[in-house]
Amino acid sequence: MGRINVTIDGTKVTADKGTTVLQAARSAGIYIPALCSHPHLPSSRQVEPFEVVYRGKEEYKNDKSANEFEGCQLCLVQIDGMEGLPTACTTEIAEGMVVHTNTPEIQQKRRENLKPIISEHPNVCLVCDRKEDCDPFRGSIRKAAVITGCEFCPSNLRCELQEVAAYIGIDESTPPYEYEGLPAVKSDPFFERNYNLCIACTRCVRACQDVRGNSAIGLVFQDGKAIVGSKAVTLEESGCQFCGACVDVCPTGALTEWVNKWEGVAERQVVSTCPYCVVGCQLELQIKKDRLIGAVPKGDGTPNKGQACVKGKFGIVEYVHHPERLKVPLIRKNGSFQEASWDEALELVAERLGSFSSSEIAVISSAKCTNEENYVAQKLTRAVLGTNNIDHCARLCHASTVAGLAATFGAGAMTNSMDEIVHAKCILAIGTNTTKAHPVIGMWVEKAARNGAKLIVANPREIELVSHANLWLQQNPGSDVELLMGMMRVIVDEDLLDRAFVEERCENFDAFRDSLKEFDLRKVTEITGVPKGKIVEAARIYATDKPSTILYAMGITQHTHGTDNVIAVANLAMLTGNVGKPSTGVNPLRGQNNVQGACDLGALPNVFTGYQVVVNKDIRKKFETAWGSYLPSEAGLTLLEMLEAARKKEIRALYLIGENPVLSDPDASHVQESLEALDLFVAQDIFMSETAQLADVILPGATFAEKEGTFTNTDRRVQRVRKAIEPIGNSKPDWWIICQIGQRMGGKGFDFEDPSQIMKEIAELTPSYGGISFERLEDGGIQWPCPTKDHPGTPILHTEKFSRGKGQFIPLTYKPPAELPDDEYPLLLTTERSRYHFHTGTMTRKVKGLTALDGEGMVEMSPKDASLLGIGDGEMVRVTSRRGAVTAKTKITEVTPAGVVSMNFHFAESPTNQLTNPALDPVAKIPEFKVCAVRIEKSQE
Repeated sequence: MGRINVTIDGTKVTADKGTTVLQAARSAGIYIPALCSHPHLPSSRQVEPFEVVYRGKEEYKNDKSANEFEGCQLCLVQIDGMEGLPTACTTEIAEGMVVHTNTPEIQQKRRENLKPIISEHPNVCLVCDRKEDCDPFRGSIRKAAVITGCEFCPSNLRCELQEVAAYIGIDESTPPYEYEGLPAVKSDPFFERNYNLCIACTRCVRACQDVRGNSAIGLVFQDGKAIVGSKAVTLEESGCQFCGACVDVCPTGALTEWVNKWEGVAERQVVSTCPYCVVGCQLELQIKKDRLIGAVPKGDGTPNKGQACVKGKFGIVEYVHHPERLKVPLIRKNGSFQEASWDEALELVAERLGSFSSSEIAVISSAKCTNEENYVAQKLTRAVLGTNNIDHCARLCHASTVAGLAATFGAGAMTNSMDEIVHAKCILAIGTNTTKAHPVIGMWVEKAARNGAKLIVANPREIELVSHANLWLQQNPGSDVELLMGMMRVIVDEDLLDRAFVEERCENFDAFRDSLKEFDLRKVTEITGVPKGKIVEAARIYATDKPSTILYAMGITQHTHGTDNVIAVANLAMLTGNVGKPSTGVNPLRGQNNVQGACDLGALPNVFTGYQVVVNKDIRKKFETAWGSYLPSEAGLTLLEMLEAARKKEIRALYLIGENPVLSDPDASHVQESLEALDLFVAQDIFMSETAQLADVILPGATFAEKEGTFTNTDRRVQRVRKAIEPIGNSKPDWWIICQIGQRMGGKGFDFEDPSQIMKEIAELTPSYGGISFERLEDGGIQWPCPTKDHPGTPILHTEKFSRGKGQFIPLTYKPPAELPDDEYPLLLTTERSRYHFHTGTMTRKVKGLTALDGEGMVEMSPKDASLLGIGDGEMVRVTSRRGAVTAKTKITEVTPAGVVSMNFHFAESPTNQLTNPALDPVAKIPEFKVCAVRIEKSQE
């Protein structure tokens, strides 16, 4: 794409071809007023009203003559050599163009165009000389209303209409505003809709429809006039996902968040990384009086491109400032917790840990913590405690990704970048409910499908992506290897493979090709339940509609054959040459916000940072020299092995950081037994979780908003976490707590003054992070590998050769799940995640709006199974497996197929993981969350 030079108000500006004058001006910091255009939105367009809209008992039919929106017409400019005053938002720049944005003629025309807009909006604030009294910290809202005469607008100096009016020079009221009498909608969980303040700019409509691919908001007819509204009275009934994109682009107070409705303008803002899923959305945290008052997704140059999900947008302020935050250290004395000083708690922890042998101690680190915190946690474990018994929750979600991709490609991480998804010609989404677990990525998948990409969804449940799919492969749970190998059999038989790529870039193909003989399509159909014709069609689409990309998540990793599943998708990508090129690759969508980084930084029992194996003598020597300590030579225990060893009294002391295994781990009742068997249990967290309640010592950590550091997102992008406010109470950053324990136990190299120093040490010891520093990250994230300070980072892996040299084809055989339904347990339970909650709900269940949208765990089952069991929708049932039983309400839905029931694990009241199977993948040691046998009966409680 060529670069074009223009002059705007005397300033030389260079921008890409196809850039509008408005975009070019904004890139240079030149202000042009615009109420319909927004940096996060595509160009203005004609917005068609909904065909039929129900407003209570009234029905309004489509009357296109009433829809005459032509934009705000405020971004007018003068261009030398061009007649008239074109709009900057629709005019593309041209080489040598000279643009004027603020002449008397332009301003006069803007005033004429603004007056009709203001006439539809309460306008006394535009000429009020007492705007400062609208700040609720200077005067009450009632007082402000009396002084200003305005009782409508809650935006309090956050109104673009005020800014535009001031810039253009509106110095007197336009025709008097007549109160329209539209009721403010206050039934939605996160924001109020007051259409009396709406200027019909349609920003919110375009954000919902064009950007998010939804249609919860649109134009509706009321009294013969097109206004902004929703299909139903509540947004939830209209299909809203509460991403907040409409609120972020609203130029007035028509859409106002409850949490900061009367807060006024933020005093400052800090850019940080979202603490929820691993997309790594960049958020501008809004701060006033050392308190968060909101979060706004950041735009250009970020992974999320100005978008967020409901949790990132609305799920932060309340949990950070929740009154149940742990604020002081607690020590169990005489059966109850007593407050303690930091010195007392840390001395006790250091003394007690020092009383055990290295083989009796284990550490569980956290994917919620920063890279720097995971680094010092594994350093403490190895260099001070003298053991490799360290692990974290990746063992429960993507351990099979690390193992499978390392074996085939040489690197256990996402091969491509998230922003390439929209340019793929084919997307195979297998084992991922992307729109719920990773909503921003789900948005891009849907956009790619709307733009013509072929979307293949392989999932036992009829998830939301199915409605956008060209092909839905509804395989039986646990049959993924059979399905994928069947597709590859078709590709080889029909000679659709990329022979040049296979011959030049890969090895062991002959053995792999021979293994395909075992995957006759009749057998594949019998095992998977997918018709032969669909398997053939999927194979042909994926092999020929290039570039093709694969997205997957825990639907294929959380199995006793999870590593085989990952190897299968790697085999498929290599077979068709869909690796090492834009919009291709094998792309695992990881779970928690920093699960990639926690793996990268060595919070695993078999590797140091950067996946440098602990059993390698030379590597071990490097770390011994750097840390000044002898290091153990044998790999440590994995997470579930630690808990089993604790139950047997082989592990006697556990230091747990930021995890909640009583709810998150399989066969959870046995997890609790293991924790209760410990002689010393130290829990470090921000809330009193179900697990922390069992601890001997509790150390209060700080949230992401209260500390510095970095997270690494799912496409290997290392990004800054920045301190926005001081830690709540006497809580401390996790890195500080860990280093204090290390120092008090006599460890060397724990005297860091800030996390930037920790990152410096990481870079010195970790080749893939060698060129990363806080200074470089100030300009945005960097994707590893980044080996040197002048290296730009690596958006795509394996472009010229695989990390292991050549990609390795690995033959596979079908292995059924460890537990299948039988007469006693006739149904198959699989697990899922809610759009509105995160992990065990420790953070999200503190947010009122999220709880209002999803307040309890449900058992999703098909109408057929419900009918056979005589169970109605919403009834309480008892779900029983070989390991335990839980009670929950039913949700009868066609989404879940007959013979399968589905539950999530966010709710302590219905602890699903008391049911799940702890059977392990023999390679990755990941448990089989996705398949276990259960029976369901009406609850007698």
